[in-house]
Amino acid sequence: MKVKVEIVGGEMMQNCYFAIDEQTNDAIVIDAGDDFDRLVNFIDKEKLNIKYIVLTHGHYDHIGACKKLREKYNAPIVAGVGEEILLENPENNLSRFRKEDIELVADRFLEDGEIFKINDNLSFKTIKTSGHTPGGICLYFEKENVLFSGDTLFCGSVGRTDFPYGDSKELIKSLNKLKELPDETVVYCGHGDKTTIGVEKTTNPYMFMRTNIR
Repeated sequence: MKVKVEIVGGEMMQNCYFAIDEQTNDAIVIDAGDDFDRLVNFIDKEKLNIKYIVLTHGHYDHIGACKKLREKYNAPIVAGVGEEILLENPENNLSRFRKEDIELVADRFLEDGEIFKINDNLSFKTIKTSGHTPGGICLYFEKENVLFSGDTLFCGSVGRTDFPYGDSKELIKSLNKLKELPDETVVYCGHGDKTTIGVEKTTNPYMFMRTNIR
C-alpha cells in the first residue's frame, strides 16, 4: 500500500490522505476536507480509481470536499456508526460558524471491529474511537501496520473534547485501545506530522492519563 499526503488544506491545516493499492491504483480518500480542485488534479494525475471516501469523523474541516468528490467519482462516503449526528447537522459539525453550512449523509456506516474491504489486496479494521466525536473511527491497516487516527491521536497530543458531543472519558478509553497496537505502527494523524504508537506511548502525556482530559 502506498500512502500519499497530498492535501494539507483549509484554515485548520487538515491532512487529507490517499491509501492506494499500487497493483491496481484503486484508492480511498481519507478525510476530504477542502481544496476540491487540488484533490481532483492529484487523482487525475495519478490515474487513481477512487473506490470510497472514508471519514474518521464529521467535523467540517474533514468533510468539506466530500459531496463534490462523491458526485464526480461515484464513490460512496463511509463513516463510523453514530457520526451522523455531526455529519447531518451544521451546528454540530461546526460548519455553521465558518464559510457555509455542510449537511452530509453518508452511504455506509462501519461498526467497531468491522473489516472493510476496499479490494482483494487492501482492507482495514475499523476501530471506534469516541471522544473527540461520538462516532469517530481510526482505520487500521494491519498487514501494512498503518493507522489513520483522524483527530483522536496526534503527535504529542490528542483531539479536543469541548466541541459538541465531545467526551473526555470516552477519549481516554479510545487511547487505551490504540495503546494495544504494535509499537511500530505508523500513525497518520488528522493534523500535523506522522508518528508511531511506540513513540506516543512513551512521550505523549495523554497516553498515560486514566482520568478526564481537561
